Amino acid sequence: MVQIKRERIPRGLKQDGAALWSYGFRPFFLGGALWAALAMALWILALVYGLPLGGEFGAPLWHAHEMVFGFAPAVLAGFLLTAIPNWTGALPVSGGRLIGLTAVWAVGRVAMAAAALTGPWLAAVLDSAFLPVLLAIAAREIIAGRKWNDLKVLGGVSAIMLGNIGFHLAVLNGGDPAPWLRGGVAGYVVLVLIIGGRIIPSFTRNWLSQRGATLLPVAYNRFDLGVIGVSAAVLALWVLVPGAGLLMPLALLAAVLNALRLARWRGLATRAEMILFILHLCYACVPLGFLAIAAAAFELILPASALHVLTVGVIGGMMLAVMTRATRGHTGRALTASRLTSLSYLCILAAALARPLADVTGGALLMEAAGALWILGFGLFVAEHAGMLLRERRKPRGG
Repeated sequence: MVQIKRERIPRGLKQDGAALWSYGFRPFFLGGALWAALAMALWILALVYGLPLGGEFGAPLWHAHEMVFGFAPAVLAGFLLTAIPNWTGALPVSGGRLIGLTAVWAVGRVAMAAAALTGPWLAAVLDSAFLPVLLAIAAREIIAGRKWNDLKVLGGVSAIMLGNIGFHLAVLNGGDPAPWLRGGVAGYVVLVLIIGGRIIPSFTRNWLSQRGATLLPVAYNRFDLGVIGVSAAVLALWVLVPGAGLLMPLALLAAVLNALRLARWRGLATRAEMILFILHLCYACVPLGFLAIAAAAFELILPASALHVLTVGVIGGMMLAVMTRATRGHTGRALTASRLTSLSYLCILAAALARPLADVTGGALLMEAAGALWILGFGLFVAEHAGMLLRERRKPRGG
């Protein structure tokens, strides 16, 4: 039997059909960014004018759900459907299969927004379909490519999927959805710890080497593995027992360890290039998030404040940073931040500070300002990158 060797495929070079459906990052980055802005705008309208959202879920739970289990899974899908072919050398999901997967996600968004019409059970079923399908696709590709080291990524995706299903079951049965929301957030943070710890020092090393630097980021070693392990354990405790007495000292330990990990990556040396420096700034929200968890456990701040440091700073910020870099790299553009891109980063970082402060001060105006900054940040991404995602097929650049 003749065996065909799997070659590492060029990224984003599928030339037939609409460009939008040629690679996973295109529809999901665009759709995710659009929904991030639109869902936040709808939430502000609900706050200010009482716009009914989410039917029996209620507007606050609808907002929480759509940030954690609506917008964010789209960006995660765009990343995984682009990164996994790079890891395995397999062909990417494209064409009809990609259209179908995008439709499953979009149907979930409509169902949740129109839950008053569909009913909560149907909305829950339609919304819950996306993440299991994404997990199955990712697992199949990683296993087929025999990339066993990348299986740990599936753990984070599984946590998010279970968090979403648990959220729906809790709401529909009169339970508390908060632990499931925390579980979803924890899943994303673990993915940032794993994937961020892989790409941030790698991109930094490449950038510094090209400029002749000799002091480079420390290579991944047992310290990194230990930080991930400790952080995951603390997050699990936060999800299950947020009032545990041990949570405060353990969260402080996780904050210190992640700060030390970040310091090993030479982030300050990259401050001249914002598209790289922003990855370091967003990872800095990880130790800040653990500090916030410790402060909430000590009743110095509200639990919602700790949650928003992670959701806005870590998840929102890192996703925007990855979307801009991946979009430019996979459409053949220079890996450098324009003024609009830099402004979008600043908006999300400002929102990451303003949103927890709104919880602390109880200021409605500050909450609306954080929402407006979020909308502007992702709106600027759409304004600058939509054309690249919809139609441009330039030869991709490395990195």
